[in-house]
Amino acid sequence: MGTVFIVGVDGSEGSERAAQFAARRARAEGARLILAHIVNWSPHEGLAMVEMETRHADREKEIEAAREKLLDPLREKLAGEDLTIDVVVRHGHAAEALGELAEEVGAEQVFSGRRGTSRVRALLFGSVSSSLVQMCPVPLTVVP
Repeated sequence: MGTVFIVGVDGSEGSERAAQFAARRARAEGARLILAHIVNWSPHEGLAMVEMETRHADREKEIEAAREKLLDPLREKLAGEDLTIDVVVRHGHAAEALGELAEEVGAEQVFSGRRGTSRVRALLFGSVSSSLVQMCPVPLTVVP
């Protein structure tokens, strides 16, 4: 199966730095790299009937947009003959979904960028990196 690294990608400068760092590590270790973007989604949202009818199509559009606008350009930027890069888009809570993905693929390590949000914002809304520190099932590297 080989070594697998996962990078949480959200379009921020921090996540791009994390992806670049993880790509260097993957090249050095001959690992496969997975660029993962999690679209925030909760199954418990209150939806009107009209929204329920279009929800599946909307989710598919979000997945395609994330691949085209975020993950594929980053994959091209990092690509090289000596690195295998896959992309994954999922819906859910980012930290939980990244942890589940790590378990599914047998990842050895997860990389996450730090956005540098204020303490107040982090206390009120939390941060993916902070949540990952608490729940990631494999070693985690948070890249500043």
